[in-house]
Amino acid sequence: MIIPALSAYYERLANDDSVVIAQAGFSRQKIAFQVVISKNGKATIQDAREQRGKKLLPRQLVVPGNAKPSGAGINPCFLWDNTAYALGYKPDDAKPERTLESFNAFRDRHLELEDQIDDAHFILVCKFLKSWSPAAIPDSIKSEIDEIGSGFCVFRVEGETTFVHDRPEVKSWWTSQLRSDTDSSLPDAQCLASGEVSTIARLHEPKIKGVSGAQPAGASIVSFNFDAAESYGKEQGYNAPVSEKVAFQYSTALNRLLNSNQRIQIGDATTVFWTEAPTAAESWLPFAFGAMPSEDEGTKEQLAAILRTIRAGGFPGELGDKTTDFYLLGLSPNAARISIRFSIRGKLDELTKHLSQHFKDLAIDRSERDPEFPMFWQLLRETARESKDIPPLLSGALLRSVITGSPYPRILFSSILRRIRADQRIVYVRAAIIKAFLNRNSRVTNPSFTEMKMSLDPERKESAYHMGRLFAQLEKTQEDAQPGINATIKDRYFSAASATPSSVFPRIIRLNQHHIAKLEKGSRVYHERRIQEICSRVDVFPPHLNLHSQGLFALGYYHQRQDIFAKKSDKSDGGVAS
Repeated sequence: MIIPALSAYYERLANDDSVVIAQAGFSRQKIAFQVVISKNGKATIQDAREQRGKKLLPRQLVVPGNAKPSGAGINPCFLWDNTAYALGYKPDDAKPERTLESFNAFRDRHLELEDQIDDAHFILVCKFLKSWSPAAIPDSIKSEIDEIGSGFCVFRVEGETTFVHDRPEVKSWWTSQLRSDTDSSLPDAQCLASGEVSTIARLHEPKIKGVSGAQPAGASIVSFNFDAAESYGKEQGYNAPVSEKVAFQYSTALNRLLNSNQRIQIGDATTVFWTEAPTAAESWLPFAFGAMPSEDEGTKEQLAAILRTIRAGGFPGELGDKTTDFYLLGLSPNAARISIRFSIRGKLDELTKHLSQHFKDLAIDRSERDPEFPMFWQLLRETARESKDIPPLLSGALLRSVITGSPYPRILFSSILRRIRADQRIVYVRAAIIKAFLNRNSRVTNPSFTEMKMSLDPERKESAYHMGRLFAQLEKTQEDAQPGINATIKDRYFSAASATPSSVFPRIIRLNQHHIAKLEKGSRVYHERRIQEICSRVDVFPPHLNLHSQGLFALGYYHQRQDIFAKKSDKSDGGVAS
C-alpha cells in the first residue's frame, strides 16, 4: 500500500505547476554556495542560503544525479558538489592531498564533456576549471567558505539568474545520457507496485534521508543482501520487484515529505503525513499529531480554533474535503535499512472523529498553565524519565489507537503508573492519560464501568478512588498544620499507599491526628468534616490494589487536589465537597 501511495503522491506533485520536484535522474540537494563565473572565467563565491525563521539554511535545488555517493572513493558530481571537489578547498582540511585529488577528478569529468555539451555557460565552467588553482585560492574566497561552513555548491554565470545545470541544453544532454545508460541486459518483470511490466530497479534510488537515527548518507526501505533473503539468487531489489520508475517516484516523494513541515517526530518514529489530493490538512493536522506550532500568535490561535472544532465533533472547513484519503507513515532506523513502524490510511472525517474522541477522553480539570490539547510528544514524555527510555513500540501503538479509535496500549497505562510511583508526581498530563485509558479501554472490557468525569466525583462507587481523595486531603491537612514544609506524606508514602493501602493508611491517619491538633478550631473543623465525608465511602483498606485500582487512586488524588485549590464562590458549607 505504501509504495503505490507514495508513487501516486509523486505524480500529484509532478502535475502541480506550483511545485518543483525532481524528475528521474535528478535529485533535490541542499545548496549553500554559488560559484559565480565571469565572462573571462574568473570566479567569486556567493551565499546561496535562504532565511527561514531566525536561521540561514541551505536552499533546496533540483540538480542532475542522485545523492552524493557515499564511501571512500572519489565520486565527483555533475555541475554541483562540495567545495573540496568543485574548488579544491575545505575548511580545516586534514587531508589536502585527497582534496586536490577530488578537485582533479571533478575538473577532468567536466572537461571530458566540453565537446559534447553545446552550451556557452557550460563552456565557461570548463574555462574556469582549467584556470583554477587550488593552491592559489584568494583569501576572500576562503573566508567566505569558512563563514558559510559545509554544504554543496552550484555554478552560475555572472549577470544570469539561471544556474548552469538548469540550462535547457545541459538538461537535454543529461536526460539523453540517462536513456543511453539504461542496462538493456536486465530482464523486465512485473512491478509489484504498479502492475506494469518494466525494468526492475536493483537498488532503489535515491536513498531515503531524514529518518532520525538512520545513516546520514541515506538508507533503503527495500533491499536484500544476505543469504537467507536471496532466494534463487535474487539479490538487492530483485526479491521484491519494483520498477525503476516507481522506485524513483516513491523514494523522491518520501524524501520530500521528510524534508517538509509534514514530518514530525513521535517517540523514535519519524512520521510523515499526506493526503491523496491537495488539502490544507497536510499543513494543519501534523500539529495535532505532535509537531511544534509556529511562534506566530495568529497561527497558534487558528490552530487552537481548528482543534476546538474537532474536539466538539465538527469537521473544520479549513482542512478541505472531508472524504479525502489521508496517509500516516512511521519510520525507524534499522542498521543500513529503514523499518516501517506503522502505516495508517483512512478518510479525513474519520480521522477528525477519532481525534475528537481522543481529546474528549483526555479532558480533565487543569490550570491555565497546562496545555489545552496535550500533544503526542507530551504524552510520551511522561512515560519515561528520559526520552531514550520511552518503550520503542509505544509511539506507533498509541498513534494507531488515536487515529483508529481503538483501545489505548496497556503499556501506556502501566508506564504512567510506574513513573508516578518513582517520583510521586501526579501532574495534569499524567492524570489525563489515566482518565483517558480507564474510560476508553473500559468501554471494551467492562461496559458496566461508569466513566470518569473531568473533575471531582464524590458519588463514585470504587473505594480506590476515594482512597486517593483521602490521601490528598490528609496531605492538605499536613500542609496547613506545617506551612512551608519541604516534604509531605506524599513524598514518603504515596507509592506504598497506592499499591498496599492497608500497610500505610492506619499510620498516616494516626499521624493526621497530630496535624489536626495544630490547627485553629475553624480550620480543624473544616478538615475533619472533609476527611469524615471521604472516609464514609471507604469500607476497608485492602492489602493490595491492582493496576486498574491504582489508576483510580491516582485520579482520585488528582481530582481532590484540584478541588482543594479550585476557586469557589461559595465556601459557606465549610468547603465540604458535594
